[in-house]
Amino acid sequence: MDLDQLLQQVVDLTKEAALLTEQAFVTTEKESHINFVTSADTAVQTFLAEKLVALLPGSAFFGEEGDAAVDAADYLWVVDPIDGTVNFSRGSDAWAISVGLVQGADVLLGVIFAPRKGEIYTARLGGGAYLNGTPIHTSHRPFSHSLFCTALSLYRKEYTEPCLNIMREVYTQCVDIRRVGSCALDLCYLAKGECDLFFEFRVFPWDYAAGVVILQEAGGVITGLDGRALSFDRTSPLIAANHKENHQKLLEIVQKHIPNQPYEEVLV
Repeated sequence: MDLDQLLQQVVDLTKEAALLTEQAFVTTEKESHINFVTSADTAVQTFLAEKLVALLPGSAFFGEEGDAAVDAADYLWVVDPIDGTVNFSRGSDAWAISVGLVQGADVLLGVIFAPRKGEIYTARLGGGAYLNGTPIHTSHRPFSHSLFCTALSLYRKEYTEPCLNIMREVYTQCVDIRRVGSCALDLCYLAKGECDLFFEFRVFPWDYAAGVVILQEAGGVITGLDGRALSFDRTSPLIAANHKENHQKLLEIVQKHIPNQPYEEVLV
């Protein structure tokens, strides 16, 4: 498999899929008024599900919209058709299409495209990370000089208190906090050195699959609550930073307030 060639093909398909977001859309609730889907999400996922699987015969597709179960395959496309649907639905630019190709515990390539920002982040395993074709790297800032990107647990608000406790403790030791509303873009901003720390309590594989390889290839560190590599078949907390020292300090703060993961949600 030529990963460079495959990456370019995925970039082209992602740009083509983004054209579908320029059409008028309707919004439908999934579980509640805070968890909904637009017709643009569905259109993008339908397009990418067909095109990506055809691009790599024998691969399977795992996307946010639709049934979670996927066919067993060596290669798995993990896709969020619009990460930041709330932002998208309200006219904000802070949303992206996220495509990752997973093999076992590895993300082989990742593409995150923010059309309204004109930003396309790409990486392949062992090949570095790029923004619009220019290499990017995480910052070297220490914890005290860091910006902290984070989010509350939107769909499970019973986890608000530990999230706020973590935010409060980190805030007293860093520069400031940012809330973007798109995990995929948070990880990209960390990869290019715009922010330096990231934590979210409950995140889905399609939110972070592409971002994992982009951030790691840019020099960053990302793990689950146990400090180990992430899985791509379940929800997970995310702890990420620009370098190992900051990651370790952030991990210790998170583990102090969340000593044990309070949920186990296998999706595949």
